[in-house]
Amino acid sequence: MMTLQVLLEFMSPTSAFLVVIPARYASSRLHGKPLADIAGKPMVVHVAERARASGAKAVWVATDNRDVFDAVRRHGHQAMMTRADHATGTDRIAEAAQRLGLADDDIVVNVQGDEPLIAPGLIRDVAQSLCEHAEASIATACHPICDAASLQNPNVVKVVLDRSGYALYFSRAPIPYARDSFAISQSVLPQGLPSYRHIGIYAYRAGFLRIFGRLEQAAIERFEALEQLRALWHGHRIAVAIAAHAPEAGVDTDEDLERVRRILAT
Repeated sequence: MMTLQVLLEFMSPTSAFLVVIPARYASSRLHGKPLADIAGKPMVVHVAERARASGAKAVWVATDNRDVFDAVRRHGHQAMMTRADHATGTDRIAEAAQRLGLADDDIVVNVQGDEPLIAPGLIRDVAQSLCEHAEASIATACHPICDAASLQNPNVVKVVLDRSGYALYFSRAPIPYARDSFAISQSVLPQGLPSYRHIGIYAYRAGFLRIFGRLEQAAIERFEALEQLRALWHGHRIAVAIAAHAPEAGVDTDEDLERVRRILAT
């Protein structure tokens, strides 16, 4: 009998990719977050299990903490120690890609270490999107926005796409802006407005990871506080896979952790 993972891979063939999970121990809101216990296992191990179920050819946890490294290895997953001074998870993944000796065209998916409920299919879809969009250096994901409050919320990052599925722009502002409808009311989302919420998962070509840290920061990146705008500003294209629904939320607070514990306990 086929296992679920084998069946999924048979139904949805995807080019080879690997997953790197950046797992920084320090967190301003939830200290030691990667090792938080969920159903008897550290949170980062749950993430690694989800990543492995995506069909990735390899899954690595890149961390700056020996306890995280040891816990991941103890549960049968691959881990590597990385520098403690990385400013972003992308920088940590770039170090991992360099140490793994990846070729320029190898696809690396960045799965955040605080996403224990991430759908394996979402990981696979983002990798496939990058494979199918030859001009893209990066791929990410989005899902439709269905309410006006989310479109107006600056904490909800929006993305506008072109006809081929490449990102035109990411913003905290309500884009696209329905001029005529919002002149009447901003509390109702006009029917047919192509508004999408960005999902924070990325796939990169390893060659792009080698140059990203050397790119000049763009003003639009600083003002919007959105790192992906640096890539767009320098002319790199970003492919965007559209998911039907919002993914399960990650873990940022104690309340989030208790919610995930309740879900996985069942």
